[in-house]
Amino acid sequence: MVERRMNSLVKWALILFVLVSIILNIVLIGIHSSRATKCSAQRVHPLRGKHDDRSLVFADLTQEEYLQVQQYMVKQKDLDVSTNRLTKPSDNFLFLIDLSLPKKADVLAYLDGKTAKPVREATVVVFYGARGHIKEYVVGPLPNPTYRKDVTKERYNMELPINARTVTIGEYVLLFKLFDDEVFSKLTKLMKESFDVSGSKMLNAFEQMPRGVRSGDRKTWVSFFRDVSGMYIHPVGFEVLVNHESVNASDWRVERLLYNGQYFETVAELREKYDSGSIKKIVYKELPDYASLKPEHKPLQIGPQLFYAEGKRFSVKNNHVLYLDWSFAFGLSSLTGMRVFDVRFKDERIVYELSVQEAMSVYGSVTPGMMMTKFLDSSIGIGRFAHELVRGVDCPYEATYVDTYRYIDVPAPVRFRNSICIFEHNMGQPLRRHFSDFFHNSYGGMVNSALVFRTITAIGNYDYMWDFIFYQSGSVEAKVHATGYISSSYLVDGSMKHGHQVAEKVLGNIHTHFINFKVDLDVLGVKNVFQTKDMEYVNVSLPWMPDHYAMVPQLVQKELKTEQEAALRYDTKSPRYLHIASKQVNKWGHQRSYRLQVFSFTGDHLPESQAEEKAMSWARYKVAITKHKDLEQTSSSLYSQNNIWTPAVDFSKYIEDNESIEDEDLVAWVTTGFLHIPHAEDIPNTVTVGNGGGVLLRPHNYFNEDPSIHSADGVYIKPGAEDSCDSNRMACLAQDVCSPVLEPFTYNGFEGAMKFED
Repeated sequence: MVERRMNSLVKWALILFVLVSIILNIVLIGIHSSRATKCSAQRVHPLRGKHDDRSLVFADLTQEEYLQVQQYMVKQKDLDVSTNRLTKPSDNFLFLIDLSLPKKADVLAYLDGKTAKPVREATVVVFYGARGHIKEYVVGPLPNPTYRKDVTKERYNMELPINARTVTIGEYVLLFKLFDDEVFSKLTKLMKESFDVSGSKMLNAFEQMPRGVRSGDRKTWVSFFRDVSGMYIHPVGFEVLVNHESVNASDWRVERLLYNGQYFETVAELREKYDSGSIKKIVYKELPDYASLKPEHKPLQIGPQLFYAEGKRFSVKNNHVLYLDWSFAFGLSSLTGMRVFDVRFKDERIVYELSVQEAMSVYGSVTPGMMMTKFLDSSIGIGRFAHELVRGVDCPYEATYVDTYRYIDVPAPVRFRNSICIFEHNMGQPLRRHFSDFFHNSYGGMVNSALVFRTITAIGNYDYMWDFIFYQSGSVEAKVHATGYISSSYLVDGSMKHGHQVAEKVLGNIHTHFINFKVDLDVLGVKNVFQTKDMEYVNVSLPWMPDHYAMVPQLVQKELKTEQEAALRYDTKSPRYLHIASKQVNKWGHQRSYRLQVFSFTGDHLPESQAEEKAMSWARYKVAITKHKDLEQTSSSLYSQNNIWTPAVDFSKYIEDNESIEDEDLVAWVTTGFLHIPHAEDIPNTVTVGNGGGVLLRPHNYFNEDPSIHSADGVYIKPGAEDSCDSNRMACLAQDVCSPVLEPFTYNGFEGAMKFED
C-alpha cells in the first residue's frame, strides 16, 4: 500500500516537473525572441560618394514653385485664365504647369563646374477656349517669375488648334450632363429593363480615342459599363457617338447610338423601336462580381520580406540617389512619367537622360467604341496617374518612398504621397558564379543585388509598372510591366474575330502595347558613334587539313553614319548588337561602348498608309538613333491623341533630314512592348508575368574587366576554408541574424484620385 502511494507521488512529481519545464522553456523562448537584435536603421558601411545639390537642376517643381507660377499667370490680365476645376471649354483654362528642362549644353557646363546654374523655368499650357487655340509658355525665372515667353511655334512649328486639347474635368462634367439630359432621361424604360438604371443606379462611361476620323473632329464614341468596381470588364452593349467639336456645350449633340449591335440615328428612333418591340432587346441579368479584386479567401499568410541587415546601402537626398558605385538625379513628368538624369558609375557619366516617352495601344473590335481606338497615354498624362504605392505589395515594405507634386487639370498643385519607391533587391539569381571541380577546386560567386527605382501609373484600366534598375556590373535596365483590367466590349455577331470571350457576353479585345524610351547615352563625352555587331558563318579550310572545310562563325562589325541608316525598323532584320561607342579604347584596344539590348514581343505596327500613324511613327523603329537637339525633346506630345491626324510631333521628321551621327551627341529612341490577346486568365486582372518589355544598357568593352569583381558582395570558397568568413560573409550570416525595424503601415493613395466636382 505504501509502495503504491510512493509510486503515485513519484508519477505526479514527474508530470509536474515536465509541465514546469515546458512553461519555463516557453518563457525563455519568449524572452529570447523579445530580445532579438534589431537590424540597424543606420548604415554600417559608409556611402562611396557624396550627394550633389547640382542634381536640383533636374528636380520637379516644388509645391511653392507651382503656386508662384499659377499666381503669376492669373495676374496677367491680358491672358484672362481660369484655374477653376470646372472651367468650361469656352473659357481659358490653365491646364498644365511642369518643369521646363534647360538646354543640355548649359546643364553639362553647370554639372562639370564650368558655368553658373541655368535659369530655372516652367512650362505652362493654356487652353484658350475663348480664342480657339492652345498656347505653351515658358515662365521664369523661378522662384519669382517675371516673364513669360510664347514657345508654341518654336517647339511645334505650327499653331495648336483648340480641338487638340485633352478633355478636362470641366468638359467631362458637361458630357455627363449631356448623357443624363439627352440620353438616359429619354430612355428610362430601356435603361431600367436592359441595364437596371434608375434613381441612384447608373452606368459608367469609357471613351474611344481618337475622337473622329480627320483633323478638326471631336466626335467621341462612348461605351457604357456597369457601375461596379472593375467596370472595364462589365460592358452592357450600349454606345453613343457624341459631337462636342464646339467649345459651347449648348451646340453638342448625339449623332449615333449602338444598342445590342444595332445602330440608330437618334435617341427617338431607338426609343420608338424599343417600345414597339421591333429590335432585339438586352434583358438585364444579375451577374457574379467577377471583376472584384477582393481576395476569395481571408489572407492569412505573409510572404518573404526584404530587410537590410546592415542598413540601406543607398541614400536619397532631394532628387539625388547614391547607391554603391552609382549616382543619378530623378524626376517625374506629369506627361511622360519617370525619368533619370546624369547617371554615373564610378563618377563617370554614362547616361544624360533615360526617360519614358509614350505608351500606345491599338485595339481591334467590331463595335465602334473599340474599333478605332488608338490610345496615346502621354496625351492624358502618364506621370499624372502615379498614385501612392502600397508598402509590401507594390514595393518592398522597407523601400524608401518619395512624395511628388503635380499640376495638371487641377486648381492647385496636388501632393501624391509615396508615389516613387527606391529599394535594393536580391534579383533571385547570382550575378555571376563558377564552381571549379577540374584541377583546382573552388567556388566563386556573387549575389545579384541591384537598386530598383520604381513608379506605377494607373491610366484608366491599365496599370503600368515602370522600373529603372541599376546593377553592380555597370548595367542599367529600363523595364515596364502591364497589369490592371483589360478593355472589353459587348459580345455581338462578328466579335470573335477580335479576341476571346472572357465572361458572359464579354469580349476581351485584341490590342498592342508599344512603349517608347528615350536613351541619351554619353559614352565618355558627347562625341559618339553608332556601331552594330553580329555574326555570319564563313566556310574556311582547316589549317591542319587544307582539303577539309568547316562553317565557322565570324564577327561582323559596322559603323552607321546617318540617321536614316540608324533607324532600325521592326519590319526588317536588324543586327543583334547595337552600340553607342566612344572613339576612346580600353586596355585591349577596343572602342569603349554601351550596348542597347531590347526585350520586346510587340505586335505589328499600324500601317503607314493610315492617317493616324504619323502621331505614333516612333513605333516603326526598334531603335532609332538621332543627333541630339534640344527641340527634339520628346517622341510624342500632349496633343497627339486629339489631333492625331496632324500631330504636333511627328517623330519620323527627326530622321527625315538624315543628319550625320558620326562623332555627334547621340540619342537612342527605343521601342518595346507586347501583343496582348486577352484570355480567361485576364479575369479579373492581367498579371505582370510575361506582359512587358524593356531595354538593357550593358557595358561592352567599356571596362577592362567586369567591375563587379570589386564588389564587397563577392564570395569565394576554397577547400578547407568552407567556414571562413574572410571571403564569404554568408558563412557568418547565422551569427548576424537580426529582426527588421518596420515603419508603421499607412496609405493615402485616394487623396489624389480624380474628382468630377469643384
